[in-house]
Amino acid sequence: MVSVRRIPLDPPVAQGEGEPLNRRQVASWCLFDFANSSYSAVIAAVVFQVFYINRIVGNGNGQGDLWWGRAISASMLFVSLTSPFLGGIADYAGLRKRLLGAYTALCVGAVAAFALLPPGAALAGFALILLANVGMEGGQVFYNSFLPQVAPPDRRGRVSGWGYGVGYAGSIVSLLIALPLAQAGRFEAIWLMVAGFFALFSLPAFLFLPRDRRSGLPALEAGRRGLASAVGTLRELWGRREARRFLLAYLVYEDGVNTVIVFSSSLAATTFGFGQGELIALYLVVQVTALAGAFALAKPTDTWGPKRVVSLSLLLWAAVAVSAYLVQGKAAFWMVACTAGLGLGSVQAGTRAFYSQFIPAGKEAEYFGVYSLVGKTSAVIGPLVFGQVSAALGSQRPAILSIVLFFAAGLALLTRVRGGGPSAGRTAAGAAPP
Repeated sequence: MVSVRRIPLDPPVAQGEGEPLNRRQVASWCLFDFANSSYSAVIAAVVFQVFYINRIVGNGNGQGDLWWGRAISASMLFVSLTSPFLGGIADYAGLRKRLLGAYTALCVGAVAAFALLPPGAALAGFALILLANVGMEGGQVFYNSFLPQVAPPDRRGRVSGWGYGVGYAGSIVSLLIALPLAQAGRFEAIWLMVAGFFALFSLPAFLFLPRDRRSGLPALEAGRRGLASAVGTLRELWGRREARRFLLAYLVYEDGVNTVIVFSSSLAATTFGFGQGELIALYLVVQVTALAGAFALAKPTDTWGPKRVVSLSLLLWAAVAVSAYLVQGKAAFWMVACTAGLGLGSVQAGTRAFYSQFIPAGKEAEYFGVYSLVGKTSAVIGPLVFGQVSAALGSQRPAILSIVLFFAAGLALLTRVRGGGPSAGRTAAGAAPP
Protein backbone atom coordinates (compact mmCIF):
# COMPACT_ATOMS: atom_id res chain seq x y z
CA MET A 1 0.00 0.00 0.00
CA VAL A 2 1.31 3.44 -0.91
CA SER A 3 1.46 5.70 2.12
CA VAL A 4 -0.07 9.13 1.78
CA ARG A 5 1.88 11.94 3.37
CA ARG A 6 1.40 15.69 3.23
CA ILE A 7 4.46 17.29 1.66
CA PRO A 8 5.88 20.24 3.59
CA LEU A 9 4.25 23.53 2.74
CA ASP A 10 3.26 26.66 4.58
CA PRO A 11 -0.37 26.19 5.69
CA PRO A 12 -2.85 29.06 5.79
CA VAL A 13 -2.13 30.95 8.98
CA ALA A 14 -4.99 31.31 11.43
CA GLN A 15 -4.93 34.47 13.52
CA GLY A 16 -3.95 34.23 17.16
CA GLU A 17 -5.94 35.61 20.07
CA GLY A 18 -5.48 39.32 20.61
CA GLU A 19 -4.22 40.07 17.11
CA PRO A 20 -5.78 43.18 15.54
CA LEU A 21 -8.35 42.75 12.80
CA ASN A 22 -7.31 43.42 9.23
CA ARG A 23 -10.29 45.62 8.43
CA ARG A 24 -9.88 45.32 4.69
CA GLN A 25 -9.90 41.53 4.84
CA VAL A 26 -12.86 41.45 7.23
CA ALA A 27 -14.83 43.90 5.08
CA SER A 28 -14.12 41.95 1.89
CA TRP A 29 -15.06 38.67 3.60
CA CYS A 30 -18.38 40.16 4.76
CA LEU A 31 -19.04 41.69 1.33
CA PHE A 32 -18.91 38.23 -0.24
CA ASP A 33 -21.89 37.29 1.94
CA PHE A 34 -23.58 40.50 0.78
CA ALA A 35 -22.93 39.44 -2.82
CA ASN A 36 -24.14 35.84 -2.73
CA SER A 37 -27.25 36.70 -0.72
CA SER A 38 -28.70 38.19 -3.90
CA TYR A 39 -28.84 34.65 -5.25
CA SER A 40 -30.38 33.24 -2.06
CA ALA A 41 -33.13 35.86 -1.95
CA VAL A 42 -34.01 36.59 -5.57
CA ILE A 43 -33.24 33.25 -7.24
CA ALA A 44 -33.78 30.56 -4.62
CA ALA A 45 -36.45 32.08 -2.39
CA VAL A 46 -38.72 34.59 -4.09
CA VAL A 47 -38.61 35.43 -7.80
CA PHE A 48 -36.91 32.80 -9.99
CA GLN A 49 -38.44 29.87 -8.13
CA VAL A 50 -41.95 31.04 -9.02
CA PHE A 51 -40.86 32.05 -12.55
CA TYR A 52 -39.38 28.62 -13.32
CA ILE A 53 -42.25 26.65 -11.80
CA ASN A 54 -45.09 28.63 -13.39
CA ARG A 55 -43.64 30.12 -16.60
CA ILE A 56 -40.83 27.86 -17.74
CA VAL A 57 -42.36 24.50 -16.84
CA GLY A 58 -45.98 25.22 -15.96
CA ASN A 59 -47.49 23.98 -12.72
CA GLY A 60 -51.01 23.00 -13.70
CA ASN A 61 -50.40 19.35 -12.74
CA GLY A 62 -47.52 19.91 -10.32
CA GLN A 63 -44.75 19.39 -12.89
CA GLY A 64 -43.12 22.73 -12.03
CA ASP A 65 -42.81 21.76 -8.37
CA LEU A 66 -41.45 18.38 -9.40
CA TRP A 67 -38.70 19.79 -11.65
CA TRP A 68 -37.74 22.48 -9.15
CA GLY A 69 -37.49 19.94 -6.36
CA ARG A 70 -35.37 17.64 -8.52
CA ALA A 71 -32.94 20.44 -9.39
CA ILE A 72 -32.48 21.63 -5.80
CA SER A 73 -32.19 18.09 -4.41
CA ALA A 74 -29.69 17.01 -7.05
CA SER A 75 -27.50 20.07 -6.54
CA MET A 76 -27.53 19.75 -2.75
CA LEU A 77 -26.70 16.06 -3.00
CA PHE A 78 -23.74 16.83 -5.25
CA VAL A 79 -22.42 19.51 -2.90
CA SER A 80 -22.96 17.30 0.15
CA LEU A 81 -20.95 14.45 -1.35
CA THR A 82 -18.11 16.55 -2.77
CA SER A 83 -17.64 19.36 -0.25
CA PRO A 84 -15.38 17.52 2.23
CA PHE A 85 -13.22 16.15 -0.58
CA LEU A 86 -12.91 19.47 -2.40
CA GLY A 87 -12.14 21.09 0.93
CA GLY A 88 -9.25 18.66 1.32
CA ILE A 89 -7.98 19.49 -2.17
CA ALA A 90 -8.20 23.22 -1.39
CA ASP A 91 -5.99 22.86 1.67
CA TYR A 92 -3.64 20.25 0.22
CA ALA A 93 -2.89 21.99 -3.08
CA GLY A 94 -3.27 25.54 -1.78
CA LEU A 95 -6.15 26.29 -4.16
CA ARG A 96 -8.75 27.65 -1.75
CA LYS A 97 -9.15 31.08 -3.28
CA ARG A 98 -9.04 29.74 -6.84
CA LEU A 99 -11.76 27.20 -6.09
CA LEU A 100 -13.90 29.93 -4.51
CA GLY A 101 -13.44 31.93 -7.70
CA ALA A 102 -14.34 28.96 -9.91
CA TYR A 103 -17.54 28.20 -8.00
CA THR A 104 -18.51 31.86 -7.96
CA ALA A 105 -17.98 32.14 -11.72
CA LEU A 106 -20.08 29.01 -12.26
CA CYS A 107 -22.99 30.49 -10.30
CA VAL A 108 -22.75 33.93 -11.90
CA GLY A 109 -22.56 32.49 -15.41
CA ALA A 110 -25.49 30.13 -14.91
CA VAL A 111 -27.69 32.88 -13.47
CA ALA A 112 -26.86 35.20 -16.38
CA ALA A 113 -27.85 32.37 -18.75
CA PHE A 114 -31.33 32.29 -17.18
CA ALA A 115 -32.07 35.26 -19.46
CA LEU A 116 -31.90 32.89 -22.47
CA LEU A 117 -34.55 30.47 -21.18
CA PRO A 118 -37.77 30.38 -23.25
CA PRO A 119 -41.07 29.02 -21.90
CA GLY A 120 -41.11 25.24 -21.95
CA ALA A 121 -37.33 24.83 -21.57
CA ALA A 122 -37.68 22.61 -18.53
CA LEU A 123 -34.53 20.57 -19.14
CA ALA A 124 -32.33 23.56 -19.97
CA GLY A 125 -33.67 25.36 -16.91
CA PHE A 126 -33.05 22.27 -14.79
CA ALA A 127 -29.42 22.16 -15.95
CA LEU A 128 -28.85 25.86 -15.28
CA ILE A 129 -30.47 25.70 -11.83
CA LEU A 130 -28.30 22.69 -11.02
CA LEU A 131 -25.13 24.52 -12.06
CA ALA A 132 -26.09 27.78 -10.32
CA ASN A 133 -26.94 26.08 -7.04
CA VAL A 134 -23.80 23.94 -7.09
CA GLY A 135 -21.77 27.11 -7.65
CA MET A 136 -23.51 28.95 -4.84
CA GLU A 137 -23.59 26.21 -2.21
CA GLY A 138 -20.22 24.69 -3.11
CA GLY A 139 -18.48 28.04 -2.87
CA GLN A 140 -19.70 28.42 0.72
CA VAL A 141 -17.22 25.71 1.79
CA PHE A 142 -14.24 27.83 0.75
CA TYR A 143 -15.80 31.11 1.89
CA ASN A 144 -16.41 29.75 5.40
CA SER A 145 -12.86 28.38 5.59
CA PHE A 146 -11.41 31.91 5.40
CA LEU A 147 -12.95 32.86 8.77
CA PRO A 148 -10.04 31.64 10.95
CA GLN A 149 -7.61 33.54 8.70
CA VAL A 150 -9.39 36.90 8.88
CA ALA A 151 -10.44 36.90 12.56
CA PRO A 152 -8.56 35.97 15.76
CA PRO A 153 -10.34 33.48 18.07
CA ASP A 154 -11.54 36.12 20.52
CA ARG A 155 -13.31 38.05 17.72
CA ARG A 156 -14.36 35.20 15.48
CA GLY A 157 -17.93 35.15 16.79
CA ARG A 158 -18.61 38.79 16.07
CA VAL A 159 -16.98 38.65 12.63
CA SER A 160 -19.10 35.60 11.80
CA GLY A 161 -22.17 37.54 12.95
CA TRP A 162 -21.15 40.56 10.87
CA GLY A 163 -20.93 38.30 7.83
CA TYR A 164 -24.44 36.99 8.31
CA GLY A 165 -25.77 40.46 9.08
CA VAL A 166 -24.24 41.95 5.94
CA GLY A 167 -25.63 38.98 4.02
CA TYR A 168 -29.16 39.77 5.15
CA ALA A 169 -28.62 43.35 4.03
CA GLY A 170 -27.63 41.99 0.62
CA SER A 171 -30.88 40.03 0.46
CA ILE A 172 -32.89 43.14 1.20
CA VAL A 173 -31.08 45.38 -1.26
CA SER A 174 -31.24 42.88 -4.12
CA LEU A 175 -34.95 42.21 -3.54
CA LEU A 176 -35.72 45.92 -3.50
CA ILE A 177 -33.95 46.22 -6.87
CA ALA A 178 -35.63 43.13 -8.31
CA LEU A 179 -39.23 43.68 -7.28
CA PRO A 180 -39.95 46.74 -9.49
CA LEU A 181 -38.46 44.85 -12.42
CA ALA A 182 -40.70 41.88 -11.64
CA GLN A 183 -43.75 44.13 -11.50
CA ALA A 184 -42.81 45.44 -14.94
CA GLY A 185 -42.35 41.89 -16.28
CA ARG A 186 -38.62 42.44 -16.99
CA PHE A 187 -37.47 39.10 -15.65
CA GLU A 188 -34.45 38.78 -17.95
CA ALA A 189 -33.16 42.03 -16.45
CA ILE A 190 -33.56 40.55 -12.97
CA TRP A 191 -31.35 37.55 -13.73
CA LEU A 192 -28.67 39.79 -15.24
CA MET A 193 -28.93 42.10 -12.23
CA VAL A 194 -28.35 39.22 -9.80
CA ALA A 195 -25.38 37.96 -11.83
CA GLY A 196 -23.86 41.45 -11.87
CA PHE A 197 -24.63 42.04 -8.18
CA PHE A 198 -22.93 38.78 -7.18
CA ALA A 199 -19.91 39.40 -9.42
CA LEU A 200 -19.42 43.04 -8.41
CA PHE A 201 -19.62 42.69 -4.65
CA SER A 202 -17.58 39.48 -4.57
CA LEU A 203 -14.58 41.19 -6.22
CA PRO A 204 -13.11 42.57 -2.95
CA ALA A 205 -12.83 39.02 -1.61
CA PHE A 206 -10.65 37.99 -4.52
CA LEU A 207 -8.56 41.14 -4.22
CA PHE A 208 -8.00 41.30 -0.46
CA LEU A 209 -8.54 37.91 1.21
CA PRO A 210 -5.31 36.01 2.03
CA ARG A 211 -3.60 34.61 -1.06
CA ASP A 212 -3.34 30.92 -1.86
CA ARG A 213 -0.11 29.22 -0.86
CA ARG A 214 0.56 26.72 -3.62
CA SER A 215 2.14 23.40 -2.63
CA GLY A 216 3.75 22.82 -6.01
CA LEU A 217 1.96 19.50 -6.49
CA PRO A 218 0.54 18.65 -9.94
CA ALA A 219 -3.24 18.88 -10.02
CA LEU A 220 -3.80 15.12 -10.32
CA GLU A 221 -1.47 14.30 -7.45
CA ALA A 222 -2.95 17.09 -5.35
CA GLY A 223 -6.40 15.67 -6.00
CA ARG A 224 -5.33 12.16 -4.97
CA ARG A 225 -3.70 13.36 -1.79
CA GLY A 226 -6.55 15.74 -1.10
CA LEU A 227 -9.08 12.90 -1.28
CA ALA A 228 -6.97 10.79 1.06
CA SER A 229 -6.62 13.74 3.42
CA ALA A 230 -10.37 14.34 3.39
CA VAL A 231 -11.06 10.71 4.30
CA GLY A 232 -8.60 11.12 7.13
CA THR A 233 -10.43 14.27 8.24
CA LEU A 234 -13.72 12.38 8.48
CA ARG A 235 -12.05 9.68 10.58
CA GLU A 236 -10.27 12.28 12.71
CA LEU A 237 -13.45 14.23 13.43
CA TRP A 238 -15.41 11.09 14.25
CA GLY A 239 -12.69 9.99 16.64
CA ARG A 240 -12.82 13.25 18.63
CA ARG A 241 -15.68 13.08 21.09
CA GLU A 242 -16.57 16.75 21.43
CA ALA A 243 -16.38 17.51 17.71
CA ARG A 244 -18.51 14.44 17.01
CA ARG A 245 -21.09 15.48 19.60
CA PHE A 246 -21.23 18.98 18.19
CA LEU A 247 -21.79 17.79 14.62
CA LEU A 248 -24.54 15.39 15.72
CA ALA A 249 -26.30 18.21 17.59
CA TYR A 250 -25.93 20.49 14.58
CA LEU A 251 -27.32 17.82 12.25
CA VAL A 252 -30.47 17.51 14.36
CA TYR A 253 -31.29 21.13 15.16
CA GLU A 254 -30.32 22.45 11.73
CA ASP A 255 -32.83 19.98 10.25
CA GLY A 256 -35.51 21.80 12.25
CA VAL A 257 -34.28 25.23 11.14
CA ASN A 258 -34.16 24.17 7.48
CA THR A 259 -37.63 22.65 7.64
CA VAL A 260 -39.15 25.85 9.02
CA ILE A 261 -37.41 27.87 6.30
CA VAL A 262 -38.51 25.49 3.52
CA PHE A 263 -42.16 25.47 4.56
CA SER A 264 -42.57 29.01 5.93
CA SER A 265 -43.98 30.47 2.70
CA SER A 266 -46.30 27.50 2.22
CA LEU A 267 -47.48 27.80 5.82
CA ALA A 268 -48.14 31.52 5.43
CA ALA A 269 -50.04 31.04 2.16
CA THR A 270 -52.00 27.88 2.97
CA THR A 271 -52.79 28.20 6.66
CA PHE A 272 -52.84 31.99 7.07
CA GLY A 273 -54.00 33.07 3.60
CA PHE A 274 -51.08 35.30 2.57
CA GLY A 275 -51.10 36.49 -1.04
CA GLN A 276 -47.99 36.78 -3.23
CA GLY A 277 -47.41 40.45 -2.44
CA GLU A 278 -47.83 39.80 1.26
CA LEU A 279 -45.36 36.89 1.09
CA ILE A 280 -42.74 39.13 -0.50
CA ALA A 281 -43.28 41.83 2.10
CA LEU A 282 -43.07 39.23 4.86
CA TYR A 283 -39.79 37.91 3.46
CA LEU A 284 -38.29 41.39 3.40
CA VAL A 285 -39.31 42.15 6.97
CA VAL A 286 -37.98 38.82 8.21
CA GLN A 287 -34.64 39.61 6.55
CA VAL A 288 -34.53 42.90 8.48
CA THR A 289 -35.18 41.13 11.78
CA ALA A 290 -32.61 38.45 10.92
CA LEU A 291 -30.06 41.19 10.23
CA ALA A 292 -30.89 42.78 13.58
CA GLY A 293 -30.53 39.46 15.38
CA ALA A 294 -27.19 38.69 13.75
CA PHE A 295 -25.70 42.06 14.71
CA ALA A 296 -27.27 42.17 18.18
CA LEU A 297 -25.74 38.84 19.17
CA ALA A 298 -22.44 39.19 17.30
CA LYS A 299 -20.49 40.51 20.31
CA PRO A 300 -22.33 38.31 22.87
CA THR A 301 -21.21 35.29 20.82
CA ASP A 302 -17.70 36.16 22.02
CA THR A 303 -18.52 37.49 25.50
CA TRP A 304 -21.13 34.87 26.45
CA GLY A 305 -19.74 32.13 24.22
CA PRO A 306 -21.30 30.63 21.08
CA LYS A 307 -22.76 27.69 23.00
CA ARG A 308 -25.01 29.93 25.09
CA VAL A 309 -26.08 32.00 22.08
CA VAL A 310 -26.97 28.90 20.05
CA SER A 311 -28.83 27.38 23.01
CA LEU A 312 -30.91 30.53 23.53
CA SER A 313 -31.61 30.68 19.81
CA LEU A 314 -32.88 27.10 19.80
CA LEU A 315 -35.23 27.89 22.70
CA LEU A 316 -36.48 30.84 20.65
CA TRP A 317 -37.03 28.61 17.60
CA ALA A 318 -38.98 26.10 19.68
CA ALA A 319 -41.18 28.93 20.95
CA VAL A 320 -41.71 30.09 17.36
CA ALA A 321 -42.90 26.64 16.27
CA VAL A 322 -45.30 26.38 19.21
CA SER A 323 -46.60 29.90 18.54
CA ALA A 324 -47.17 29.12 14.85
CA TYR A 325 -49.30 26.19 15.96
CA LEU A 326 -51.37 28.33 18.34
CA VAL A 327 -51.82 31.73 16.68
CA GLN A 328 -54.77 32.78 14.54
CA GLY A 329 -54.76 35.45 11.83
CA LYS A 330 -52.18 37.24 9.75
CA ALA A 331 -51.21 39.88 12.29
CA ALA A 332 -50.22 37.26 14.85
CA PHE A 333 -48.29 35.28 12.24
CA TRP A 334 -46.40 38.44 11.26
CA MET A 335 -45.15 38.67 14.85
CA VAL A 336 -44.17 35.00 14.91
CA ALA A 337 -42.26 35.29 11.62
CA CYS A 338 -40.36 38.39 12.77
CA THR A 339 -39.38 36.62 15.98
CA ALA A 340 -38.12 33.68 13.92
CA GLY A 341 -35.96 36.10 11.95
CA LEU A 342 -34.26 37.29 15.14
CA GLY A 343 -33.19 33.73 15.90
CA LEU A 344 -32.14 32.87 12.35
CA GLY A 345 -29.01 35.00 12.14
CA SER A 346 -27.88 34.23 15.67
CA VAL A 347 -28.16 30.44 15.39
CA GLN A 348 -26.26 30.37 12.09
CA ALA A 349 -23.47 32.73 13.14
CA GLY A 350 -23.13 31.15 16.59
CA THR A 351 -22.94 27.65 15.13
CA ARG A 352 -20.21 28.63 12.68
CA ALA A 353 -18.17 30.33 15.42
CA PHE A 354 -18.58 27.33 17.78
CA TYR A 355 -17.45 24.87 15.10
CA SER A 356 -14.39 26.96 14.22
CA GLN A 357 -12.98 26.19 17.69
CA PHE A 358 -12.50 22.56 16.69
CA ILE A 359 -10.40 23.28 13.57
CA PRO A 360 -6.63 22.74 13.59
CA ALA A 361 -4.56 25.35 11.73
CA GLY A 362 -4.12 24.55 8.07
CA LYS A 363 -7.20 22.31 7.84
CA GLU A 364 -9.87 24.97 7.61
CA ALA A 365 -11.21 24.02 4.17
CA GLU A 366 -11.28 20.29 4.99
CA TYR A 367 -13.13 20.82 8.26
CA PHE A 368 -15.57 23.29 6.76
CA GLY A 369 -16.14 20.74 4.02
CA VAL A 370 -17.44 18.35 6.68
CA TYR A 371 -19.43 21.22 8.22
CA SER A 372 -21.03 21.90 4.86
CA LEU A 373 -21.75 18.19 4.40
CA VAL A 374 -23.62 18.06 7.70
CA GLY A 375 -25.47 21.31 7.01
CA LYS A 376 -26.51 20.32 3.51
CA THR A 377 -27.71 16.86 4.60
CA SER A 378 -29.69 18.29 7.53
CA ALA A 379 -32.72 19.02 5.34
CA VAL A 380 -33.87 15.46 4.73
CA ILE A 381 -35.79 14.06 7.70
CA GLY A 382 -37.51 17.28 8.85
CA PRO A 383 -39.30 18.03 5.56
CA LEU A 384 -40.41 14.39 5.37
CA VAL A 385 -41.85 14.55 8.89
CA PHE A 386 -43.61 17.84 8.14
CA GLY A 387 -45.12 16.48 4.92
CA GLN A 388 -46.24 13.20 6.45
CA VAL A 389 -47.88 14.83 9.47
CA SER A 390 -49.58 17.47 7.34
CA ALA A 391 -50.92 14.86 4.90
CA ALA A 392 -52.01 12.43 7.61
CA LEU A 393 -53.82 15.00 9.77
CA GLY A 394 -54.93 17.38 6.98
CA SER A 395 -53.41 20.43 8.67
CA GLN A 396 -50.06 22.21 8.72
CA ARG A 397 -50.46 23.23 12.36
CA PRO A 398 -49.57 19.86 13.92
CA ALA A 399 -46.86 19.52 11.28
CA ILE A 400 -45.09 22.70 12.39
CA LEU A 401 -45.54 21.64 16.03
CA SER A 402 -43.75 18.36 15.30
CA ILE A 403 -40.60 20.29 14.37
CA VAL A 404 -40.19 21.29 18.03
CA LEU A 405 -38.79 17.79 18.53
CA PHE A 406 -35.77 18.66 16.37
CA PHE A 407 -34.99 21.79 18.40
CA ALA A 408 -35.44 19.97 21.71
CA ALA A 409 -33.31 16.99 20.68
CA GLY A 410 -30.63 19.23 19.17
CA LEU A 411 -30.47 21.36 22.31
CA ALA A 412 -30.21 18.26 24.50
CA LEU A 413 -27.29 17.00 22.40
CA LEU A 414 -25.63 20.43 22.42
CA THR A 415 -25.66 20.62 26.24
CA ARG A 416 -23.38 17.56 26.28
CA VAL A 417 -20.71 19.30 24.17
CA ARG A 418 -17.81 20.73 26.16
CA GLY A 419 -16.42 24.06 24.98
CA GLY A 420 -18.07 27.06 23.40
CA GLY A 421 -17.51 29.23 26.47
CA PRO A 422 -16.95 33.01 26.66
CA SER A 423 -13.29 32.86 25.65
CA ALA A 424 -13.24 31.81 21.98
CA GLY A 425 -9.47 31.72 22.19
CA ARG A 426 -9.52 28.90 24.75
CA THR A 427 -9.07 25.54 23.01
CA ALA A 428 -12.41 23.73 23.12
CA ALA A 429 -12.39 20.41 24.88
CA GLY A 430 -11.74 17.74 22.36
CA ALA A 431 -10.37 20.19 19.80
CA ALA A 432 -6.98 19.64 18.32
CA PRO A 433 -4.49 22.29 19.36
CA PRO A 434 -3.03 24.48 16.60
